[in-house]
Amino acid sequence: MHPVIHEIISRQYQSGSPFFLMAGPCVIEDEHMGFSIAATLKNICKKLEIPYIFKASYKKANRTKLDSFSGIGDQKALNILGAIRQEVGVPIVTDIHTSHEADTAAEYADILQIPAFLCRQTDLLIAAGETGKVVNIKKGQFLSPASMLFAVEKVRSTGNQHIIITERGTTFGYGDLVVDYRGLPIMQDFGVPVVLDVTHSLQQPNQGEGVSGGLPHLIETIAKAGIAAGADGIFIETHPEPGKAKSDGANMLRLDKVEALLTTLVKIRKAIQDA
Repeated sequence: MHPVIHEIISRQYQSGSPFFLMAGPCVIEDEHMGFSIAATLKNICKKLEIPYIFKASYKKANRTKLDSFSGIGDQKALNILGAIRQEVGVPIVTDIHTSHEADTAAEYADILQIPAFLCRQTDLLIAAGETGKVVNIKKGQFLSPASMLFAVEKVRSTGNQHIIITERGTTFGYGDLVVDYRGLPIMQDFGVPVVLDVTHSLQQPNQGEGVSGGLPHLIETIAKAGIAAGADGIFIETHPEPGKAKSDGANMLRLDKVEALLTTLVKIRKAIQDA
């Protein structure tokens, strides 16, 4: 187990712990972009003393339109993730969508992420748990925080106790999401770290033109509120040029704005701990 992952899981995130960061592009677009983002974020987090995990999907199975970008090829993208893990020296989190993907992705990643729309899929949760890897379950946009206990119990049934839950907003009417911050302490009571996915919480899915929109100008607001509410970790999708990103660019944080945001969040965390 990577030292950063062991640190996050073993200390069960007491009030004196710093928050950790899961961040990176929505999906691997090419090797250079992945390495550049991972190295940049690692350096920022090292300076701010934030445990860091590189996030990128090796493919995107949930797309609005048939012709939406879904990846550069599974094995090619997994090889890039493995190389980033080895050469940049950061742990990796990536999504899986079917149970047969679990063992393959586990060879390249430290954390297997269950997408929000799939968080009730029993076979998928069990397959992820059986790999022995940390399992990050994203809370479904359609579920209450309390109901996520059943997803956690499915993974625990495999003997795997290394579980994270990620809040990513709740469906509010058509094409919008809201964050209920009460859910953070409710899910922390399950004995797992709870992450706030800032950027996906600002997504406006399934817009009329077939491309998801977003509210990136509210990223700082949502992130600061999450840290103030006691989130154990923060999840952010970022890209050097979100307008050119091949997936989810509408709700990403531009890479050159990450350090300023994290610096603010560190100050908020410290102020709460000192209160």
